[in-house]
Amino acid sequence: MKTLGLALLVLAPLAGQEALVNEGYERFYNLEYDEAIADFEHAIAQSPNVPDLHNHLAEALVFREMYRNGALESELVSGTNSFLRRPKLNPTPETEKRFLGEVAQSMSLCQTRLQRNPNDAAALYALGIAYGLRSNYYWVVKKAWHDSLRDANEARQAHDRVAELEPRNIDAHLVSGLHDYIVGSLPLGYRLLGFMIGIHGDRDRGIHTVQDVAARGNLNRVEAEILLGALYRRENQPRRAIPLINDLIARFPRNFLLRLELSQMYSMAGDKQNAMAAVEEIARLKSRHAPGYDRVPWEKIYFQEGTIEFWYRDLDHALAHLELVAAAGDQVDLNTGAYAYLRMGQIYDMTHRRRQALEAYRKGIAYAPQAEAAQESRKYLTAPYQRL
Repeated sequence: MKTLGLALLVLAPLAGQEALVNEGYERFYNLEYDEAIADFEHAIAQSPNVPDLHNHLAEALVFREMYRNGALESELVSGTNSFLRRPKLNPTPETEKRFLGEVAQSMSLCQTRLQRNPNDAAALYALGIAYGLRSNYYWVVKKAWHDSLRDANEARQAHDRVAELEPRNIDAHLVSGLHDYIVGSLPLGYRLLGFMIGIHGDRDRGIHTVQDVAARGNLNRVEAEILLGALYRRENQPRRAIPLINDLIARFPRNFLLRLELSQMYSMAGDKQNAMAAVEEIARLKSRHAPGYDRVPWEKIYFQEGTIEFWYRDLDHALAHLELVAAAGDQVDLNTGAYAYLRMGQIYDMTHRRRQALEAYRKGIAYAPQAEAAQESRKYLTAPYQRL
């Protein structure tokens, strides 16, 4: 899984309709978003005045869009780790209206409860989740940095208050830890936006907080493990991420993105053998029609193999795999397709085939003009790619 904006992976505590919510999140973490959405809708139909349920539905809606757009794996396929260069989502007006409506409904229900009791910790927690979800939406979809940070600050304040009211509530610290890390990692210009609204940022403190929730949390332990694995990746500590990912694979075996991430972590750690073995396991599961793996396009597997081979300079095999991806561009998301063309162009440059390199770069730019890979491809139209 990937680091995905402010307060993206933090979930509200279960409240009412526990069986439906548990089933919904089991499906959610196995990438079965339509089914998860149906579970949360059923829970809301039975208990429409529970704010947490509206948060669950809103989160599933936005994650479904991210999954469809390839945003959940954007850092895996690109190898970059910027908090600012997210692939922009293009949700339908209906999805956007529904997401914002569910968030607004949660906030309204929380405010009604807080008017009766300002120290209602459950309402404060749910309110913080709602602000966090909207903050992420502003960050990833709207690219509205100031609005995102403003909502992030509201989320943090609400959860800080929960921590004051319930000192033993480890889960309440996850939002603050995430914000500390993200703001502490931003370039100075963006950090100043955080300073203006009271989020100063501290990368080390943020990591320690997330580690604590992953180790001792209750309701947010899974989210903290996912988040911690992403932070270890960004900090170039893949060996620390590997056991976390293996634990998550055991718990959510139908989530093929976890196996792709495991492959990437081994590759980053310099272990090509295990990196390729992890991809081969995905191919084996797909060939056996294991639950959840029929939906993995073969092109996604070829791309991961080609990417690993590219970085390990096995260029002939890498090119063969990437050509398979490019030949079936309608089977992969825009980020994967654009990166396939970019890597093909780079391989051609590395093997002194400049004409073919230019052709690949231009195809990548035409395939997804706004993708980060297309932006990188433009650089090599004037100067060939060189591997240091």
